[in-house]
Amino acid sequence: QVKLVESGGGLVQPGGSLRLSCAASGFTFSRHVMSWYRKAPGKEREFVSSVTSASTTNYVDSVKGRFTISRDNAKNMVFLQMYSLNSEDTAVYYCNANSMDSDYWGQGTQVTVSS
Repeated sequence: QVKLVESGGGLVQPGGSLRLSCAASGFTFSRHVMSWYRKAPGKEREFVSSVTSASTTNYVDSVKGRFTISRDNAKNMVFLQMYSLNSEDTAVYYCNANSMDSDYWGQGTQVTVSS
């Protein structure tokens, strides 16, 4: 069965950092584009970042220069390193795996940025 398990979320002060991890299993990880999405209270799910099997990356404008996505195909893991966090980054962060014929989602990990 397909599993995507996020970890690394928590409470952090404004200006702080967190590193999110997503452990994948049950599918051919290296053939999927891996992405992070987030959903803040009262807002719709938002694309944050993606990385292809060739390590080509994309970011939403609001996180460019602050977040870095990476993947380790040998470990079937994807990461999101987050710096300079602010209150607008508070959300549940979801790991996504996408290919031509599949679209998988994790359960999410909570990131709360507050003083």
